[in-house]
Amino acid sequence: MTDVLLPVAIAVPLVAATLPIALGVRYDDLGWPVAAAATTALAGVAAAIVASVARGDRLSHALGGYRPPIGIELVADPLSAAVLALVAAVSLATLAFVRVAGPRGNPFYSGYLLLVGGLTGMTLTGDLFNLFVFLEIVGISTYALIAADRSGASAYASLKYLVVGTVGASLYLLGVGYAFLATGTLNMLDMQAQLAQVGYGDPLVRASYALIVAGLGLKIAVFPIHAWQPDAYQRAPDAVTTIVAALVSTASAYALLRVSYTVFTVEFLAASDAITTTMLVVSGASILAGSVLAAMQSDLKRMFAYSSVAQFGMIVAAIALANETALLGAAVHLVGHGLIKFGLFLGVGLLAYGYGARRLEDLASVAREAPFTAGSIAVLALALVGIPPSVGFLGKWYIGVGAVETSLADGGAAGIGIAAVIFVSTLFTLSYVARLLERFYFAGVGLPGDHGEPAVADGGTSGDDTAARDETHERSSPRRVSPVEDAPTVPGVPDRVPPASLAALVAAALVAIALGFAGFGLAEWFDPFLTEVFA
Repeated sequence: MTDVLLPVAIAVPLVAATLPIALGVRYDDLGWPVAAAATTALAGVAAAIVASVARGDRLSHALGGYRPPIGIELVADPLSAAVLALVAAVSLATLAFVRVAGPRGNPFYSGYLLLVGGLTGMTLTGDLFNLFVFLEIVGISTYALIAADRSGASAYASLKYLVVGTVGASLYLLGVGYAFLATGTLNMLDMQAQLAQVGYGDPLVRASYALIVAGLGLKIAVFPIHAWQPDAYQRAPDAVTTIVAALVSTASAYALLRVSYTVFTVEFLAASDAITTTMLVVSGASILAGSVLAAMQSDLKRMFAYSSVAQFGMIVAAIALANETALLGAAVHLVGHGLIKFGLFLGVGLLAYGYGARRLEDLASVAREAPFTAGSIAVLALALVGIPPSVGFLGKWYIGVGAVETSLADGGAAGIGIAAVIFVSTLFTLSYVARLLERFYFAGVGLPGDHGEPAVADGGTSGDDTAARDETHERSSPRRVSPVEDAPTVPGVPDRVPPASLAALVAAALVAIALGFAGFGLAEWFDPFLTEVFA
């Protein structure tokens, strides 16, 4: 009966989303306890599903007792279970930060739970139209959450995302409609069988896949259709950015991976050179452009937003390569990048909350004031670069090796090109991460407010020269970071940030490293999915 857990996982956050609104007339502060209880329950259900999948089970549940292909099917396999675990963990951990940083109010928590329910549904559904329904739930709730602080800038960012997201969802739905016309079914596995009979060269089938890729590409934010993402990430409230950056584009990338390999299959990709070549060109441009644009930023949220453009470009490239090693890299990078971006944006939010620091120039020796926060961000940033041992290294390594294997197998240059682009992107990522670490650990020495005494040149200087030098130094260099008024304190911890959120940040950094040591374990975990795809 473990298959019953699948609809329960979706129903818990969706049903709970009605309670803050329904009971909000009488209880003003009901939203956070309801959201905390619902996400905790989801985490428990997700853990049970993951445990069942780990035993070798492939869970399947027919909603309402209507068997597929007529009815809607929910499915859990190693890939969907891993993404579900990420959704459950991030949604629960982010609530600790929401508690102190806001936004607040019962409507916000209803929107938050709708987002979590939509993400869970996208992860577990086995039906293409049902995937569209959950994609729209995620989109609508995300538009509202981005504008939750009711500022003009966040409203504009939300509107931009609304327009782009609506176009993306429409293209996806049009592609699903074409696939339905060609096959007469919406169930993923049934459509897979029907597509093989129709023929992969059918223009309707190819148009269907192209439209689905274009629609989900808008949601993923690959270059050059990425412009909504930096504004949305920067202008949204910090807690909203944390969950959106970690999960929303991740769920869309998961949907693209699932549709590409569970519905259209490796054989279709191999028979569609024009489509896969276009995907490789676009993803290669996304990898480079995202990395270059990230290296040009000073605002921390925009920097990491542009880095997401590059990282998701790698996942799209791995999908288009249709290589088993590259697909393993896509699965690992999908989950690993979601975890890394959760930690990075949580860390950025904590620095803004406790120290008012949002830009590189605001971070002079922040590691002295907040060693645990800065250290965790540093670890996660190095994981983003792909420094071993980290899950970021594993994902890039598998994708790069898969790209080279593809070129060796078919004699083409596309795979080598993707591997080279990933290498160049890594250098750009290292450049802006190095700037971040320099600000953390080396930029505050000798600045006003430093605990040490500045060095005196041999022979000394006159008082006027010293005053002039200090004045020039103070104008050209920022003052060392300091806590904002009423910043939280924790006994024995120098960091002036909320303790529960700090614990979540440290845990994210530790897990990112632990997964880096689990390369063989991750390969074994995803092996049943890969075996099914490439059988």
